[in-house]
Amino acid sequence: MIDFLNSIIVLLNFIVIPGISYGSQLALGALGVTFVYAILRFANFAHGEIMSFGSMITILFTWFFQSQNIGLGILPTALLALPIGIIATIILCIISDKFVFQYYRYQKSVPVVLAMVSIGVMFVINAIIRIIIGTETIKFSDGQKFIMKAKQFKVMTGLNEGLALKSSQVITILITILLLTFTFWFLQKTKTGKSMRAFSDNEDLALLSGINPDRVVFTTWIIVGVLACVAGTLYGLDKSYKPIIYLNLVLPIFASAIVGGIGSPFGAVVGGYVIAFSEIMVTYAYKKFFVYLLPSSIEPTGLVQLLSTDYKFAVSFSILVIVLLVRPSGIFKGRVL
Repeated sequence: MIDFLNSIIVLLNFIVIPGISYGSQLALGALGVTFVYAILRFANFAHGEIMSFGSMITILFTWFFQSQNIGLGILPTALLALPIGIIATIILCIISDKFVFQYYRYQKSVPVVLAMVSIGVMFVINAIIRIIIGTETIKFSDGQKFIMKAKQFKVMTGLNEGLALKSSQVITILITILLLTFTFWFLQKTKTGKSMRAFSDNEDLALLSGINPDRVVFTTWIIVGVLACVAGTLYGLDKSYKPIIYLNLVLPIFASAIVGGIGSPFGAVVGGYVIAFSEIMVTYAYKKFFVYLLPSSIEPTGLVQLLSTDYKFAVSFSILVIVLLVRPSGIFKGRVL
């Protein structure tokens, strides 16, 4: 029984808790991509860099607050800087739309043109980020690092395996729950949210009903800015910040949105957790887990790992290809706010 409990703790430590945390970050990122696709009708490949920009601003103000000895005690100072990062990200989104996307939208350009334009925006934002903050890996967490340390858990339970619970993981999960709850409430219960859903479902009919398209677009970019900044900051707080990482995150984010059903907010959330757990479960080495469960005579000698962590993003790509071949509309049928 003790060995079984130890094996469960191993799974909680290295698969379940990291999967929920990483899935929450992907879900928020995929939700931002979904809003742009459902309402503005194009795939925004600049979304990863928008996340990176919001994280960068949050980091810069985190450093400023730390230099002034302003903090939140056991909580990360980044939470204090996050509202400033959100405002800056919203401004970036609105400026990008005003000076780039709006022109092509008014020209009734096909979605593929807007998608290509978003790649150009992606490179511009990436260059700005690299000029301001550089390319090195940055860790900007402070406050209490762990809510539960492995050693404390071992002492409390007497088990060989300790359960470690990082504060950044708990913060990620709690903020994601609050933000997703508010987002779905906003879409379902508010007049503006209903207007966005109507615009997404049938643009021409929505215009005939008196819905202001500019207001819908403006609100969309505000929501996208909030989701992108929060997702990017939570990812950097949980792991680390490096500009190239957010460029790489575009693949799992889009995979999450497509697997769940591109255009479906609920699908984006589900897709985020599907991709996160798939990546972690396929690249995790199960040797220690099986050591606790199997007799010593047949214990594995290798790592019992399907793929190296270097191929983590290949898992996202493989799932994306399979879904596009088998069920192109995703788990939940797309473009339904």
